Amino acid sequence: MDRTLTLLGIESSCDDTAAAVVRAGAGAEILSSEVLGQTALHEAYGGVVPEIAARAHAERLDGVVETALEKAGVTLEDIDAIAVTAGPGLIGGVLSGVMLARGIAAARGLPLIAVNHLAGHALTPRLTDAVAFPYLMLLVSGGHCQFLLVQGVGRYRRLGGTIDDAPGEAFDKTAKLLGLPQPGGPSVEAEAARGEVTRFHFPRPLLDREGCDMSFSGLKTALLRARDALVAEKGGITLQDRRDLCAGFQAAVAEVLAVKTDRALAMAGVQPTALCVAGGVAANKVIRARLETVSARVGVPFVAPPLRLCTDNAAMIAWAGIEHLRAGFPPSTDFAARPRWPLDESAPALLGSGRKGAKA
Repeated sequence: MDRTLTLLGIESSCDDTAAAVVRAGAGAEILSSEVLGQTALHEAYGGVVPEIAARAHAERLDGVVETALEKAGVTLEDIDAIAVTAGPGLIGGVLSGVMLARGIAAARGLPLIAVNHLAGHALTPRLTDAVAFPYLMLLVSGGHCQFLLVQGVGRYRRLGGTIDDAPGEAFDKTAKLLGLPQPGGPSVEAEAARGEVTRFHFPRPLLDREGCDMSFSGLKTALLRARDALVAEKGGITLQDRRDLCAGFQAAVAEVLAVKTDRALAMAGVQPTALCVAGGVAANKVIRARLETVSARVGVPFVAPPLRLCTDNAAMIAWAGIEHLRAGFPPSTDFAARPRWPLDESAPALLGSGRKGAKA
């Protein structure tokens, strides 16, 4: 049996200030998980403003950590190590978390583990469902979209990813184009549920090319042109027009992700133990249903952690720290905050940089 470890996790890579306490022995238990979002701070700007995000993290991190410890019923005396997101992400926010973690670790003499934010997402299925290696992970969010074959702790093979906008970013931009509130994902999904999915057929980018790379920027442009054509024809768009545009856009994203997931499973080279998905876009019911259909057809279990653990949180960072310690990785001593940090160092760099943070 692995010895019991209690870790404090800190996450501040984008616009969520988060801290959590996770304890793991024979199993794993999230003792607390606190997340303070910044939507209200950024909504007037139509996207995350890095300087505002960094300032908010610096102001809130101390309090979030204190609340996480209090709700967990522990003190720093009970903590075995601290895990902190060291990248990739908005560098000001990442630095805020790293500096706080360094200070606590130095003051209390605690080991410090620098965690790749993407590794936190990639290892979450092991926290929630004890998924065995190797498994296929589709990380699909506002800032990232990539297929990872998770072979072990610290062993990731990227099979493909988006070369421009991430799907969540495309949903947000679509919502803005159609006058819907942010975050765009839930808004577009709600409108699409009342729309006619066959009225507008938008392109399915890169489906004519081999491999698992994806592109969503052109899809957003196609929706813009369809909207402008309606405006030119009748001076504006109706509520039903907006619903139909959302339905067509959502169907296109879902089909691209489903087809590319099917290809990723074939490219893995091994039989994955599961098809896992994480990220805010995983909450979309239409996309999730398409992915479940793919997994069922190939006979691979489908695993999607609860939404609170799919979006940015510190419990996944604490868990990644536990995984790294148990795998024999030494605590981090000299490391820098990194705006870009690919999990698969051997893979070519993905092009583009998303509104919600640099891609790896």
